[in-house]
Amino acid sequence: MNSPRFRSRRQLLLAACAGLAAPAVSLAQLRGKPAIRILVGLPPGGGTDAIARYFSDSLPALLGQSVIVENHVGAGGRLAADVLKSAEPDGMTYMIAPNATPTFQTLVFGKQLKWDLWRDFTPVAGLVSYPTGMAAGMATGAPDAGAFVRWARANPQQASFGTPGLGGQNHFLGLQFARAAGIALSVTPYKGTPPMITDLLGDHIPSAVTLLQDLLRHHRAGKMRLLGIFSDKRSPLAPDIPTMAEQGIPVRLGDAWTAMWAPARTPQPEIARVQAALKTILAAPQARQTLMTRLAVVPDYLDGEQMARRQRAELETWGPIIRASGFRAEL
Repeated sequence: MNSPRFRSRRQLLLAACAGLAAPAVSLAQLRGKPAIRILVGLPPGGGTDAIARYFSDSLPALLGQSVIVENHVGAGGRLAADVLKSAEPDGMTYMIAPNATPTFQTLVFGKQLKWDLWRDFTPVAGLVSYPTGMAAGMATGAPDAGAFVRWARANPQQASFGTPGLGGQNHFLGLQFARAAGIALSVTPYKGTPPMITDLLGDHIPSAVTLLQDLLRHHRAGKMRLLGIFSDKRSPLAPDIPTMAEQGIPVRLGDAWTAMWAPARTPQPEIARVQAALKTILAAPQARQTLMTRLAVVPDYLDGEQMARRQRAELETWGPIIRASGFRAEL
């Protein structure tokens, strides 16, 4: 069917990318050239996959090569990273992943991993960022962070937060929130975000920590209360939602991000041409609107050196927090 109602997300993204300032490349020109692979460690249809496909749909016109997305799903993104480590460093294989894969996998599993972030991978570019928030169920009656803290103190046996898995940014942000607020919150882990949201909507858990985009529409519909975001400043994705710091709870470590990596020893000219293409895509006039309105992320380009600094700073920030939590995990 040709009705816009039936157009896929992929078709919408293709249409949005059509205005890129790049020469047209025909199928005939692409034919015969090897395809560049982008590895994704999370499921098709999810947020990271949609981000990867936004770029994979735009890159062929700029690189003169086909670009395909390969999903290697499982283990919180580790499987895709395993494949990247084994790939030839020839400029034909890259990985797009959220910061949970390099940062928190490294800090939680350390030498249990098959790869080392600094030895085996080269950062190519930062692509987008997005905030993490905390929401409360309607049964708590808490419209903001302060009210939820008061509720938790009055209901210590019920006070808890849900998280889509243990050992990730959401988990440790919840622990940091409880510590900063001076309350005790037990952790209720889930296998992913959807079942956690279902339980929060049904008031089976009193609160949850996850990406803003997973909470916002339910907050707008009056089905839960978004207490705040864990960022330095309000997000352009939801400028009406306050930060936790504004409300007297100084937890500012919740901006998540998605980036691209290459195998170590990938030739610098190959990395440079991909960087240039990614920067062109993000600089296109329609990119900001498309990414913010359709994928709920903010364009946030960083080159390889800037990415390396971001990675190092994040590891240095979260390392002591995770060690202090006493959390241990085994592969």
